[in-house]
Amino acid sequence: MISVITGDIVNSRKSLPENWLGLLKSELNTHGETPAEWEIYGGDSFQLLVKDPIQALLATIRIKATIRTIKPLDVRLAIGIGEMTFQSSKITECNGSAFVSSGEKYNALKKERQNLAIKSPWPGFDTTLNLCLRLGLIVMDRWPVNAAEVVRLALLNPDASQSELGSMLEKRQNTVSTRLARAHFDEVMEINELYKNSLKELL
Repeated sequence: MISVITGDIVNSRKSLPENWLGLLKSELNTHGETPAEWEIYGGDSFQLLVKDPIQALLATIRIKATIRTIKPLDVRLAIGIGEMTFQSSKITECNGSAFVSSGEKYNALKKERQNLAIKSPWPGFDTTLNLCLRLGLIVMDRWPVNAAEVVRLALLNPDASQSELGSMLEKRQNTVSTRLARAHFDEVMEINELYKNSLKELL
């Protein structure tokens, strides 16, 4: 089992590519190499292979936090979990149920009015997690730039204390604490834990 994330930048025409393209590439590059594990295509769409599906949701949260640091941008993301039955040197040429599920869910996102969703071989898992994500997105879709910056930094430095995060941002610890609380960071991480624990039982 692998996972594939298909996504695109929301409101990309409202910001010059140089404002976000380098940041997106930098984030995707932390997960693998292009073009075998990630590619940007069609101007503002991309696909990312996350070999361990347990890490896929955290990867999407990191991508979202990264893009939300640039106003007025957001990102639409679909996670497909399944198999890879055809492998190519370019991820966009690979195939298998993970790719099909990711593409199908991505195509359904606009109609479902949801910016992040999952499609796996387990409908019950999908129903529960997509409900949790729909509720979580009430917060994540409204992250202001300063909250997204702190969330992104916290995700990139999971072992850092709030005081250390404050030093990185040149902000006081209580500022970091306030922004993480407003971003409902702990609750978002609880959704990720639910995702990981539920998936471990299925894999």
